[in-house]
Amino acid sequence: MGLVFQTRRRPAPVSQDLARRVAQPFSIADALTPEGVLANKRPARADRQTREARALTSVLPTHTLPDVEAARIGTSCIDPLKTPPDPRLVAQFGSDLCLKHRVIPWRNVSGRVTVLATSSQHFLRVHDALTVIYGPVHLAIVSGDDLDAALSRLCHKRLMENAEFRTADTESCRNWDARKASCIGGAVLLIALTCMIVWPQTSFLLLCGWAVFTLMLSTLLKAVSAFFHLIEDKHRTVDRIIRIPPEDLPVVTILLPLYRERDVAGALVKRISRLDYPADKLDVCLVLEADDQTTHKALANATLPTWMRAIRVPLGALQTKPRAMNYAMSFAKGSIVGVYDAEDAPDPDQIRKVVNRFAQRGPEVACLQGRLDFYNAHSNWLARCFTVEYATWFRVMLPGLERLGLAIPLGGTTLFFRRDILEKLGGWDAHNVTEDADLGIRLTRHGYRTEIIDTVTQEEANARAWPWVKQRSRWLKGYAITYVVHMRNPVQLWRDLGAWRFFGVQVLFGGTISQFLLAPLLWSFWLMLIGIPHPLDGVLSQPVAIGLACAFLLSEVIGISVSALAVATAKKPELVKWAPTLHFYFPLAALAAYKGVFELATKPFYWDKTSHGIFAPTTAGQPPTRLPQQPLHPIAAE
Repeated sequence: MGLVFQTRRRPAPVSQDLARRVAQPFSIADALTPEGVLANKRPARADRQTREARALTSVLPTHTLPDVEAARIGTSCIDPLKTPPDPRLVAQFGSDLCLKHRVIPWRNVSGRVTVLATSSQHFLRVHDALTVIYGPVHLAIVSGDDLDAALSRLCHKRLMENAEFRTADTESCRNWDARKASCIGGAVLLIALTCMIVWPQTSFLLLCGWAVFTLMLSTLLKAVSAFFHLIEDKHRTVDRIIRIPPEDLPVVTILLPLYRERDVAGALVKRISRLDYPADKLDVCLVLEADDQTTHKALANATLPTWMRAIRVPLGALQTKPRAMNYAMSFAKGSIVGVYDAEDAPDPDQIRKVVNRFAQRGPEVACLQGRLDFYNAHSNWLARCFTVEYATWFRVMLPGLERLGLAIPLGGTTLFFRRDILEKLGGWDAHNVTEDADLGIRLTRHGYRTEIIDTVTQEEANARAWPWVKQRSRWLKGYAITYVVHMRNPVQLWRDLGAWRFFGVQVLFGGTISQFLLAPLLWSFWLMLIGIPHPLDGVLSQPVAIGLACAFLLSEVIGISVSALAVATAKKPELVKWAPTLHFYFPLAALAAYKGVFELATKPFYWDKTSHGIFAPTTAGQPPTRLPQQPLHPIAAE
């Protein structure tokens, strides 16, 4: 039945018979649990019709799909940008519901409200609610791009609130007082210097004692994780494959934040296109900042596939990756939300593994973390050490934390969430520069679990010294902020996590920060070996000095052994010989720690952007190369 108001009906580019064959089946697979998969059964005839529809849709040009859908149900296509909706109708339904269900109440004509949606599926899901609010309602079709653009205009205020204030005040760092942090930091530094002057040996001994204590705890955690890794390798089980019909697979949204990226149409699209997942179930969102002229120009010259779209994030009070992802999540179509970085090259079967794992787990498993590796591991010494460090963290440490039942600090990419739980937790803290680690703690505090899945994403190692320091300083600054935020109320954190996980947070966050800040004190013990006077000369008895030497040696041996085990597991045995050189690699992190602590008092929310596209992929034995560089747009220049 056509519309009763005056509007131009676009002629369908295909025959009515063709339009009738384009089915839009309603799927309940978004409730992806073991029970949901079992309940999701369809008659054979429906399956056949759905397969035909998907095959037909895949060969139609993108711009004709709205017309085909409109012709199928006997309605019209409307452009809400040329003919804007009535804001009063939108206010009645609410911005949140418009964004969630991807519908727009458009106009009231002759006592009937026309509702815009991209398909009948979205309309039918909220038909009853719309009828209660408006009375008789009628569907008109809109293209996905026009719908996104209209929603961004109509719901601007709500979108900006979601982007910056989605996380609860009690779990966010947005109230961080840099002036107060500066005063507290200055007072602590003054007290420490005073104690070192008045009681030099006692103060030095206490600080060294704490550094040694945290070193032993982190070494013990590393050794236990390696033990679990060896046991799991011998008794490794493979996830059983759950056969989910293609039409019942959940829609998976991938958020891909971009900033100063030139090669959108080339490498990025090529890498993501390797994903083996139905195109109509994949929703890749390129998340762009409004002032990023470099990426905008690259995108203007690109032809994106039908399953990839651009979402532009308006300027606000701050400009961070988590803010951009919060904004874009309001436009997500999927019940599973994943995160990739611009330079990522995921395993082709990664999405299927994610869907399969979620289907085998209950809702308590809210997040899946994939493993990260580097495709330019042989660019230089720094890249080799970075690769060894990542292999240790993602192949040994994180699985060990999972086995121990501790909270898992997430990585910034190859993350997948159940969308409803992610929204319930308030998304990402837009002000936290290590939003991933913070979200890992919040997931655990609310009773959810993260699991590590056996899939790898290759990315580019940051293989230049000063950019490496800047990147690591952001991470350590974020670790410090996350630790302070969650320790605002230690008693409540204890209640939320329990004693064991509370202890784990102290080791992972407090211990890590202490290790890098106090590392120079531990290095000072090398002075004793070469006869240079040391503040603790005459204080440490010979047995204590020997014990410390044994502890340091044991820590080095365990660290090198675990790193060698990790790179061997990652099938990069040629890097084993570089594991001992990590002793000269981690001092850079100490420098980064001091830079990060200084920024806690000066610019806590500053996002030190890491540039990518510098190094080409490398292989063992081949000389490394750099990619050709072009000057950045003035706005994008650092």
